[in-house]
Amino acid sequence: MNTRPDQPLRLGTRRSKLAMSQSGHVADAVRAVTGRAVELVEITTFGDVSREHLSQIGGTGVFVTALRDALLRGEVDFAVHSLKDLPTAQPDDLVIAAMPRREDPRDALVARDGLTFEQLPDGARIGTGSPRRTAQLNHLALSLGKRIETVPIRGNVDTRIGFVHDGELDAVVLAAAGLNRIGRGDEATDLLSVDRVLPAPGQGALAVECLASDTDLVAALGVLDDPHTRAAVTAERSLLAALEAGCSAPVGAFADLLADGEIVNEMRLRGVVGTLDGTTLVQLSTTGPVPQSYDEAMALGRELADEMLAKGAAGLMGERSL
Repeated sequence: MNTRPDQPLRLGTRRSKLAMSQSGHVADAVRAVTGRAVELVEITTFGDVSREHLSQIGGTGVFVTALRDALLRGEVDFAVHSLKDLPTAQPDDLVIAAMPRREDPRDALVARDGLTFEQLPDGARIGTGSPRRTAQLNHLALSLGKRIETVPIRGNVDTRIGFVHDGELDAVVLAAAGLNRIGRGDEATDLLSVDRVLPAPGQGALAVECLASDTDLVAALGVLDDPHTRAAVTAERSLLAALEAGCSAPVGAFADLLADGEIVNEMRLRGVVGTLDGTTLVQLSTTGPVPQSYDEAMALGRELADEMLAKGAAGLMGERSL
């Protein structure tokens, strides 16, 4: 490893409460498997300081670049990212050494008066900064015979939930994993089934990244890797990449493992692309053997992306990152 065994490993993390919490969980796990001290190094990213909406400041990578720069400069030894924030192209000099077991991948509704999505009144104002959520929430509302108004919001969990408590919004939608990681999962008034709203590719999963050249650290961190999480997330991100879409495009994807009794033998990958008003969705799925390699997981994602493009997905995404 780059640092001496008597020195703490330096873990780069964003400063937000959620990022600090999830980095803290990883730090505890790394201490347990390496016996090394781990210290958190707080890094401010462009996505943290900008108040613009993600689609305006570039979407993909705005929370990641500063952490990666710190890795490359040797200021930290490894970093923890939310996988859904990572660009699909991986730099050659960095490696995702571990994808720990995934948290709840679903979207969570936090609504006034304990309301579920079905109980929201016609015309309810719902806050989200995600085009993916906007498209699917509007579609879900239309399927229930009502309309909603989606309101673009930014900010941390406290800020977003505050819009509901202050009466400015009827509800907000957040990642269930994030609420759980900061001990606020019980504030969700509804968990949106993946059968109704597909999460962002990689939602609920973390990426532990370090220098590819630091082979000792790569091996040590690899103990935290969950193979099923890695296979699922790789397939989801392959779909996103093959659609040539960034994380600010209205693309949802989710891979789950299908078991025959006790034996997990297949993986189902589902993808969705939709117009923001929810009137048109392309939603398809494919099922195959559980990928046993990176290439097999990538192939599953590309296969479904090709089918979605053939059904007109490209025309629904609005922006295509070239």
